[in-house]
Amino acid sequence: MTHREQGERAERAERVVVLALDGVYPFELGIPSRILGAADGRYEVLTCSVDGRPVRSNADFTIGVEHGPEILATADTVVIAPVDPSHVSTDLPDEVVAALALIRPDARIVSICTGAFVLAAAGLLDGHMATTHWQLADRFRSMYPHIALDPDVLFVDDGRILTSAGAASGVDVCLHLVRRDHGSELANTVARRCVVPPFRDGGQAQYIEQPVPEQGAAGTAATRAWALERLGDPLTLADLAGHARMSLRTFARRFNEEVGLSPGRWLIQQRLSRARHLLEASDLSVDQIAGQVGFATGASLRQHLHASIGVSPQAYRRTFQTAAR
Repeated sequence: MTHREQGERAERAERVVVLALDGVYPFELGIPSRILGAADGRYEVLTCSVDGRPVRSNADFTIGVEHGPEILATADTVVIAPVDPSHVSTDLPDEVVAALALIRPDARIVSICTGAFVLAAAGLLDGHMATTHWQLADRFRSMYPHIALDPDVLFVDDGRILTSAGAASGVDVCLHLVRRDHGSELANTVARRCVVPPFRDGGQAQYIEQPVPEQGAAGTAATRAWALERLGDPLTLADLAGHARMSLRTFARRFNEEVGLSPGRWLIQQRLSRARHLLEASDLSVDQIAGQVGFATGASLRQHLHASIGVSPQAYRRTFQTAAR
């Protein structure tokens, strides 16, 4: 893409085309339009089928679409909506292959849930990291053993190709697109408009053993809220367990059951999330941000941020402050 084409693309709305296949999940099909459509006109979201005709959903109704496959050739981003697992196969129908062939080489491609199977069957995931719904991980690996699969995360951003897990992770990856393209302020605004959490890190666990505590059982939610107000303090496991009025062992077990992470890893994620927001929205130095979010030094923040997303604080700030502007 030339500099002129990049400038023209930046001045207009990003065109996102969602491909609906037979057996599509209606909820996930609507996620890109709902989330990206709330981003102040930054995205134009269109929906197509492989022949322009209505598609059968996995529910008891058929969905009409406004466009045929030719619209895929105009897309800046293509989203493959998920289909019922009974429709998954290593051999794609000819019309699906033909539709995918229309996608431009420079277009970004996103899959939700079983959409990863479609991309894999088309050879589009070769050489990329990917994820899909955790319940289908063994099936995916048996069908595509050459593809590196991480079934424990909400989504994987591998540059041009992004894959996400089941259902609500489609919301997470779409918010991630807004955040990546236009910065956290707009992503947070979109999240508020859609009444969804503004940010769940892609590395967060998909499957939580006990997401809802047993009736009458003491939970850790109040302690998590308490900790979020004190991220700048040197919180320890003993501090958290003491606030929850539990033994260290009981607190650590219950925390992991409810959140899917250890208390220590969760604290690091929350501190990184706060640090990323400050890098995007403030002019504070790296050392100042580290102090505000609870890392002992700027070097510690640099180490944790690089381990999490592979970039330095300065590089992250340049990327997202430019996107916000």
